[in-house]
Amino acid sequence: MLSTLAIANYRSLLKLNIKLGQLNVITGANGSGKSNLYRALRLLAETAQGGVINALAKEGGLDSTFWAGPEVFTKGMKDGSEPVQGLRRKTSLRLRLGFATQEDFGYAIALGLPSPDGTSMFTHDPEIKHEAIWHGTLFRPASTLVERDNAVIKIRDGRSWQVSQTIQSFDSLFSQTADPERAPETLRLRESIRQWRFYDHFRTDADAPARQPQLGTRTPVLHHDGRDLAAALRTIYEIGDRQALEDAISDAFPGSHLNIVQQDGGRFVIEFHHYGLLRPLSGAELSDGMLRYLLLVAALLTPRPPPLMVLNEPENSLHPDLLPALARLIIQATKHTQVWVVSHAQTLIVTLKQSEFCNAIELEKVLGETKVNGQTGLLSTPSWHWPDGG
Repeated sequence: MLSTLAIANYRSLLKLNIKLGQLNVITGANGSGKSNLYRALRLLAETAQGGVINALAKEGGLDSTFWAGPEVFTKGMKDGSEPVQGLRRKTSLRLRLGFATQEDFGYAIALGLPSPDGTSMFTHDPEIKHEAIWHGTLFRPASTLVERDNAVIKIRDGRSWQVSQTIQSFDSLFSQTADPERAPETLRLRESIRQWRFYDHFRTDADAPARQPQLGTRTPVLHHDGRDLAAALRTIYEIGDRQALEDAISDAFPGSHLNIVQQDGGRFVIEFHHYGLLRPLSGAELSDGMLRYLLLVAALLTPRPPPLMVLNEPENSLHPDLLPALARLIIQATKHTQVWVVSHAQTLIVTLKQSEFCNAIELEKVLGETKVNGQTGLLSTPSWHWPDGG
């Protein structure tokens, strides 16, 4: 489980350190930085997939993701007595992402632009400048286990270091040093990050794959767009928590129940028996809200819980009456996995806050910078040190 998340120089997140819990509810006004926080977490996930550089390219390149304000705010800028303006930079411009886990391992990555030397056309292609894995919740040089400085990776061997190899500027150390014997912590962190799940692109339109008959195969993990919904629900029914599935349906739709039917050719279809109707509704007939609720049920009741599950605005398309049932389902999921919920819906937020495991994080924006409401000084901000001193 992640215990601390740190981000620097990413869009509105100039310097953000957040303490995390089992259930994390991210709230804030429009434009406060919730989407930036979510996207930063997705970038961290891409490091273990080998896709962080491509992910930055899709965002318009590293230049467009850098913090656009001054490196520091002077007292005059803060009180309005002088204009907000750029001053001479004292440090290299770096996008930094990092986390510490409850299991006492930490990871951080720093990305920057290449130094122009006239030999390459890829002058806007981000480079990984520094990476580190350490033991403990707070970085210390003596606790570093694996470190990458530009092209060189070194692995701790007792009291000394072994230079492992050189690496391309666009490759993460996760792609080169996940050795179960020499660097088991790298393999462990990489595989854990690869299991993180993000759900924010469920399709519920008339042509959504979740509405159509699909070939059924055992599906313990719902696809991020929900295309294998019927198979995922049937998998929960057969090898997961069948009672929880039935309870989740009746909690949201009292008196109703769900069947998964197998057609000729092995295709699965949804039959929703709604209380008061004389025939079941097919997937094509479900409202957007009903279909989205079923998708969230399949994601949250997975028979293979991930270390981390992130739900970005799960309330979209849902009727307010469904939000308490969804909140109860999310709280139940926290028994097996760490959950992030980014939401605007007050009904959902209020119900989630009733959980003893809820860690409510309210974001606000001050002079264009995203901050956590209530973090007013060192005592209220989690401790964090970047490995390369930045």
